[in-house]
Amino acid sequence: MSPDPSIWLDDALRAAQSGQPWALRAVYEELAPRVHGYLQARGAREPEDLTSEVFLTVFSRLATVTGGAAGLRTLVFSIAHARLVDDLRRRSRRGDAVSYETWHDDRTTASTEDEAVDRLRTAEVQALLEELPADQRDVLLMRIVGDLSLDQTAQAIGRSTGAVKQLQRRGLLTLRAQLQETGHSVAAVEATP
Repeated sequence: MSPDPSIWLDDALRAAQSGQPWALRAVYEELAPRVHGYLQARGAREPEDLTSEVFLTVFSRLATVTGGAAGLRTLVFSIAHARLVDDLRRRSRRGDAVSYETWHDDRTTASTEDEAVDRLRTAEVQALLEELPADQRDVLLMRIVGDLSLDQTAQAIGRSTGAVKQLQRRGLLTLRAQLQETGHSVAAVEATP
């Protein structure tokens, strides 16, 4: 049986707060993929850059973290949400830039089949999520991709826990209806906590 990730993250947080370089790396490696996934799913133009910005801010605030791993996750996703809002506002003022799309680049080595399958899955999920109101989408992404609790999600987006429960319920019901309309399995939606 593997150890509880929260206990491991608690230990890494304490070590990071005391300035241990290995612990900073461990915190980053544990949470950065989730932050990146959240930012990417929410439409950030440069999710890698924003993820780096998030952790630069997190590392400068590690000494203020209370509540162990749960407090750290809440801080991380609060900062990620704020950086995303800043990015979206900045883009709305500047307009869209042309993005580099790797699937157009013939220098890549990934197989065409793998890329096509990944793109279809990502496009399907993003299309379903785009149908949801922004607040429902944020809640679902923080709960599923970010692995935040209801209370942590409520803190991160500045809503009550009850409001987060309702947003999650409505979002899941909408996704379930969309999946049934398209003939997809609803097992994944029904398994969401």
